[in-house]
Amino acid sequence: MNRDGAEVTLVAVSKTFAAAQISPVIAAGQRVFGENRVQEALAKWPALKADTPDIKLHLIGPLQSNKTRDAVGLFDAIHTLDRPKLARILADEIQARGHAPALFIQVNTGEEAQKAGVLPGATDAFVAQCRDEFGLSIKGLMCLPPAAEAPAPHFALLVKLAARNGLTGLSMGMSADFPEAVRMGANFVRVGSAIFGAREVKH
Repeated sequence: MNRDGAEVTLVAVSKTFAAAQISPVIAAGQRVFGENRVQEALAKWPALKADTPDIKLHLIGPLQSNKTRDAVGLFDAIHTLDRPKLARILADEIQARGHAPALFIQVNTGEEAQKAGVLPGATDAFVAQCRDEFGLSIKGLMCLPPAAEAPAPHFALLVKLAARNGLTGLSMGMSADFPEAVRMGANFVRVGSAIFGAREVKH
C-alpha cells in the first residue's frame, strides 16, 4: 500500500524524557508529541509550548477520571477512552470548556486481562454509547497488540472495527512495527525509542 506521508501523523513519544532531551526534536521540526501521564506532561510541556505554540500533545497512556480536567485542558488528542464513566466525565468537561480534544477509543484487541481497553466484541456498542448517550465526537480507535504476538492481525481487526463504525482515525504502530501499521492504514503512529533512544530502565 503506497501512502502519502501527509496522511500519517508521527506522534513522537516523549514520556520519561526531560525537556532538554525533547528540545532538539522540536528544533528538528517535530510538532506532535505523546505522553503517558497527565502529571508528567503538566510539569514539562507548558514551558515548551510557550516557546513553540504550534505543538500538539496526545495522551497515549491511561487516563484516570480525576485527571480529566487537566487532560482536556492540556491535550489536543486522547487515545485511551475505554469506559463509560470516563466518557461521561469527558463529556461534562468538554461542555464546560467549550473545547474538545480528538478522542480515540482504546480497543484491547488481544483481550489481555492486564491491559486497558474495550473488548473487540463490545466496541460497536461503546462507540454508539459515546455518541448517543454522551454526545461525544469519536475520531478513531487505538490498539496496543500483545508483545508476544504478530501485530498484523490486531491491526487488521482495528481497521475492520473502525470501518464498521465510520471512523477514520487509526492509532496503531510503535517503534518496532510502525511500517507495517502504516501499510495497513494507520494514520497516527506512536514512535518513541526510534526517535529518542532507549529509555532508562528503572529498578
